[in-house]
Amino acid sequence: MTAPDYSIANRRRSIELGLVIAAGIITAGAYTLASLGKNSVIPPRILPFLGVLLAVLLFAHIAVRRLAHGADSTLLPIAVLLNGLGYVMIARLSERLAGLQTTWTFIAIATFVVVLLFVERVNDLARYQWHFFGAAAVLLLLPMVPGLGFSSGGARIWVNIGPINFQPGEFAKLALALFFAGYLSERGSLIARGTRQWGRFTIPEPRDLLPLVGAWAFSVVVMVGQRDLGSSLLFFTLFVVMVWVATERAGYLALGFALFAGACFAAYHLFDHVQTRVAIWLDPWSRYDGKGYQLAQAMFALGSGGTSGTGLGLGDPTRIPEAKNDFIFAAIGEELGLFGATAILLAFVVIIGAGLRTALRTQRPFEKLLATGLTTILGVQAFIIIGGVIRVVPLTGITLPFVSYGGSSLVANYAILALLIRTSDASARRLGEIPDRPTIRERWEARRARRHEQTPS
Repeated sequence: MTAPDYSIANRRRSIELGLVIAAGIITAGAYTLASLGKNSVIPPRILPFLGVLLAVLLFAHIAVRRLAHGADSTLLPIAVLLNGLGYVMIARLSERLAGLQTTWTFIAIATFVVVLLFVERVNDLARYQWHFFGAAAVLLLLPMVPGLGFSSGGARIWVNIGPINFQPGEFAKLALALFFAGYLSERGSLIARGTRQWGRFTIPEPRDLLPLVGAWAFSVVVMVGQRDLGSSLLFFTLFVVMVWVATERAGYLALGFALFAGACFAAYHLFDHVQTRVAIWLDPWSRYDGKGYQLAQAMFALGSGGTSGTGLGLGDPTRIPEAKNDFIFAAIGEELGLFGATAILLAFVVIIGAGLRTALRTQRPFEKLLATGLTTILGVQAFIIIGGVIRVVPLTGITLPFVSYGGSSLVANYAILALLIRTSDASARRLGEIPDRPTIRERWEARRARRHEQTPS
């Protein structure tokens, strides 16, 4: 019997370290170029900036090295690269917002480390599935509470607590993914098999399907009520994809598409703002002096960027009112051109590929479903907002993961990243790529059990 090859995990961490340092250098270089283009001077604080940036990124890398040694080597570097390029563009738009984004980045990376530290076995989260749904329900309803929630951009999705404004829905999507993964890992086979005959179709027992459908319907209805169409679409897609993966039945995927088409038809005829979004999508130019202004400006920005871009600091992204969040991809496309925009798209493709590879490598149903769900959140979110900016789909207000301005989104996405890394590490342990040592909690419980056995009765 050959000994396990632990060098695989060591090579992953070495690759990750090199990529993290490269991401930091690229971010610092982009920050310098943006300042040169805007002010024609090198930022006087560029060396301290680079030092602090590398220190924060190395802190995240060391956390992965110590707490998830066998994890995938590409997830963290690509996330911090997207985060860094987003920060550079936000600094181009507003120094004040850049300062706030810096604070949120520190909080997000701290959250990333905390999740890795306290979630030692991802599979343990499955037992708290209904707790996660309860947390998601509370988070989704918070913006509806008088005195706490308020509307912005036509959607009531914000909560104000003292000096802090945040979007509870960003954390609700994570809680819902955990709930769906836990529920479907237990009852997915029952839902797939079915026991009742309805015409030519075999359907599952209501007691197996209704709790799941009820939880999903509740989340989507609340989001529609808050006029947050982007999150509604995200939750819908998350639900359909996870049911399809859990049951391995294409019929559920086809049913999901049919329900989606019906929901789109109903929303278009019931809600005026949906009709407005579709009209702007089809023809923003005739509404240039009104609600089509932003999308038209985004088209102008992408057109002026051309293939290679105007150069960092040499464009005029401030013409787009929401360039810091909804339209940050257009701002990047203007100054970095088609090459830069394609690099952003490829970065998301790499993250999605790494997430799906993590799902394929694990054999435990909960971990497989969770990795699939978390990857779906990142991928669909990126598709919705990038597709809206380039007019592939109607625009809905949603952030570009790791890139757009926003503390809630950044913290939630780093928590998602940590769970993906933890799941990847768990797969490496079971495949023998690193030793499967007991966790701190398991060692503590074993110590307590030994003391109990040694205690005389």
